[in-house]
Amino acid sequence: MSDQVKKVVLAYSGGLDTSIILKWLQVTYDCEVVTFTADLGQGEELEPARRKAEMLGIKEIYIEDVREDFVKNYVFPMFRANTVYEGMYLLGTAIARPLIAKRQIEIAREVGADAVCHGATGKGNDQVRFELGYYALNPDIKVIAPWREWDLHSRTNLINFAEQHQIEVPKDKRGEAPFSVDANLLHTSSEGKALEDPWVEAEEYVYARTDNPVTAPDEPEYIEIDFEKGDAVAINGVSMSPATLLTALNEHGKKHGIGRLDLLENRFVGMKSRGIYETPGGTILLAAHRGIEQITLDRGAMHLKDEIMPKYAELIYNGFWFSPEREMMQALIDKSQDHVVGTVRLMLFKGGVHVVGRKSPKSLYSMAHVTFEEDDVYDQRDAQGFIKLNALRLQLLKRRGNVPLPPSYE
Repeated sequence: MSDQVKKVVLAYSGGLDTSIILKWLQVTYDCEVVTFTADLGQGEELEPARRKAEMLGIKEIYIEDVREDFVKNYVFPMFRANTVYEGMYLLGTAIARPLIAKRQIEIAREVGADAVCHGATGKGNDQVRFELGYYALNPDIKVIAPWREWDLHSRTNLINFAEQHQIEVPKDKRGEAPFSVDANLLHTSSEGKALEDPWVEAEEYVYARTDNPVTAPDEPEYIEIDFEKGDAVAINGVSMSPATLLTALNEHGKKHGIGRLDLLENRFVGMKSRGIYETPGGTILLAAHRGIEQITLDRGAMHLKDEIMPKYAELIYNGFWFSPEREMMQALIDKSQDHVVGTVRLMLFKGGVHVVGRKSPKSLYSMAHVTFEEDDVYDQRDAQGFIKLNALRLQLLKRRGNVPLPPSYE
């Protein structure tokens, strides 16, 4: 295999699995490895990843803070569409994969690598998301997916390989991990092991970034979020960058136990899986965005967005971020946000987020038209003709059913 790959860019977390993959690449492909570690706001110290890579002989190490890029160019565009997969999931894992794939391809170009590598398993969605991104950005790139190639198919085999090659094995990894965790600034997902039985309620220790709603404060908290062109720009009047704002919303959500989700979802590869998701700031942001759209978005535009959203969500979930259809839909969605500006007031309380006020200089809400008091802008008699025209086809359908058929048609 050494003649097939000379240099590979590995998506490297610094954890046990990707450290094993790093060494496996060196042993199996006899190739030079470049590591890329992305700070997506997962809340972990990333310098240990650098030290581990150096210990394994890596010369070219990329560790990048991509939090602002992540929120501005991936999370916010997705939230302009009010995106949820299968009615509930805010796509926290799926939306991070295109960014990682894009940077891997860019780094491969910079360093002259002919291959990229990810650590996703052969059962999940992430292998699809990574690789669709790779091929969309570089159709000729070689892709290495160790979990589909190697014979290290058990935790015991992985640990034995690590020990043979002097890779440090954390003590808590020597036994069976209770579940796997993926995290970024938008969310945390937990899957597998102790969570595989969908009838068994997840233990409280599974939840890493939200307090228990039962023990959350007994008094509600009110916050205000300002929007410009569909994107949140300030909390309580304080302007913030995209990543800073989402970080602040995460803190509000954490305190009130907002954003927990126990979901049994349909994976792209065909099986169902159970995940425990926490999206505190994103849950608040979604409610706020829908709130500002209520007062600024035309009915036709709003309903069209709601119609295409499930397809848009499916494209992201399945890994088609770089597809022409997603980009076409994004252009439509972004156009709808031209006048989505203003302020939403929300009440946060024991796991719930509730819109309690909204205002906008671009408001389409006319109190003069909807008032129950006397007005001089709306003639209620106009509704009679409107109703009759809409009822006409229904009347014709009913009359047809009541008319006996001529003998020649019976």
